[in-house]
Amino acid sequence: MRVTIETVALVLAAFAAAPSDGFVFNKNRAVLTSSRHDDAFLPQRSARPNSGSSNTQLNMMFDQLSSALTDVAKNFGGKQRMTENSIQPALKSVRRALLDADVNVDVATALIEGVKRRSLGKEVTKGVTAEQQFIKAMYDELLDMMGGDAEAQGNNGMVGSPSLQSPTATLAYSSDSSEPAVILLAGLQGAGKTTAAGKLALYLKEREVDPNAIAELSEEERSKTLASRLPKRNRKVLLAAADVYRPAAIEQLQILGKQIDVEVFSMGVDADPADIAKAAVEKAKKEGFDTVVVDTAGRQVVDEELMEELRRVKKTVQPDETLLVVDAMTGQAAASLTASFDSAVGITGALLTKLDGDSRGGAAVSIRGVSGKPIKFVGVGEKTADLEPFYPDRMASRILGMGDVISLVEKASMEVSDADAARMQEKMAKAEFDFDDFMTQSKMVSKMGSMAGVAKMLPGLGGMIDNSQMAQVEKRIKRSEAMICSMTKRERANPELLLTDKTGRSRITRITKGAGLAFEDGLTFMSEFQKMRTMISRMSKQAGMGVSPEEGGDAEMVPAMAGNRNARRAAKKKGKKGGRGGGMGFGAR
Repeated sequence: MRVTIETVALVLAAFAAAPSDGFVFNKNRAVLTSSRHDDAFLPQRSARPNSGSSNTQLNMMFDQLSSALTDVAKNFGGKQRMTENSIQPALKSVRRALLDADVNVDVATALIEGVKRRSLGKEVTKGVTAEQQFIKAMYDELLDMMGGDAEAQGNNGMVGSPSLQSPTATLAYSSDSSEPAVILLAGLQGAGKTTAAGKLALYLKEREVDPNAIAELSEEERSKTLASRLPKRNRKVLLAAADVYRPAAIEQLQILGKQIDVEVFSMGVDADPADIAKAAVEKAKKEGFDTVVVDTAGRQVVDEELMEELRRVKKTVQPDETLLVVDAMTGQAAASLTASFDSAVGITGALLTKLDGDSRGGAAVSIRGVSGKPIKFVGVGEKTADLEPFYPDRMASRILGMGDVISLVEKASMEVSDADAARMQEKMAKAEFDFDDFMTQSKMVSKMGSMAGVAKMLPGLGGMIDNSQMAQVEKRIKRSEAMICSMTKRERANPELLLTDKTGRSRITRITKGAGLAFEDGLTFMSEFQKMRTMISRMSKQAGMGVSPEEGGDAEMVPAMAGNRNARRAAKKKGKKGGRGGGMGFGAR
């Protein structure tokens, strides 16, 4: 978890209030000072964008459903007992939110009945508000609806706590090289089958966790190890191009295969799809491939010709898995489509694409409830690495606006080596975070998706930001990177030259001119950087990473930094100020 403290601080600082809210610029002395040491770094919610604005709307995953359900919980009130009369208004609002999110009506009804059954007649637990208990009931029901196990998760006593366990559904695997596992992909045109085939091949090749190796680990090792650091299977995958109808489908798969270094088998556009699949399996047996992923043709609509072709391919190669690739943006129609394919050809699960563009969430909630088939993978971006196993617990947590910390930590751990994490941890403990570190964290966040996407994974922050603020933050980050690129190596490694040194004004003037920005932009960045360093220092101390008194630290400063505001003020009264970002400002000596 320590790997992401600086990342979290970067996100919080990026969404923090404008410098005018927490910092004052004295034009006569060119000094930047803090007017709110304790609260300046907290994220502030900006006004909603004007409906007539032409700004691009950055709709994030499940925004619509998450926002509606969060508002319902907030208005629940301070009730002491869950009665039918007390929860009925909330249930009506939840039902309306589900239907607005394009959740299947039968699934919505079943979910409401489940929440009602879990809530009705229950006393509000001591120490827990009625709102929190209602959210727990919704979380458990969503978890069961999407294929999770609320009973197993209930044992830890936490509301929506994501697990480090394997996803609910896994893919078939053959340890016998003479009998490779065959995965057949089906679906309509435009759902993203060919791209999904490339993403799935890369996942199986590099990121699929080996459950057999996990079984050999001790319980303590399993509980402390992230999925991204667990032993991998590293399959040898063969892609089979069996879509002979769509123009350039074979070429697209070959390009994807070259990008991820996976061999693609093709017999051209004149061959029969069933013959292509059969020949691909034979090649896999001869050359030691343990998995074959077959990309089949789609149609504009479900028709008998499509189903008959799929049945022939399936009969020929006897696949271990038949995955239906469905577009998440089609809403509850994706659930009906899954049921239709299952009754016609028989499928083992669904692969949900374009989930990053689905602000409603109807498909993810409805598919298993309508078809009875699990969602096995979700596509969360356009890059070949943007495919994730489907974790019902994490998805339920995201839908309810509780973030997804485990996925955030896993994404960060994939981008940072253990050596880099140790080096950063040491710098954080000594409060030596510099502009090079800022640039490193900024690039890492961009690799993880976007600043807004990372912010949505932080509990409580998702509901505090809107589309207008997201766009402003992305723009500010780019300006900050431009200014860092305009700094000298010495300035990047020693921020005090810009923050407190007497040459700071002339340095910032030169840097902003080199970046094509105004002097005020430089001051704004300096204030944001100070906030970030303050947050990193405080968060690292609270996480137990600060300098202890035994290591030469101040015995009173450490608890003051790690404690509350009153403790810090008490320390200051004794002349021992904790933290950074106060006192001397830019240009002072």
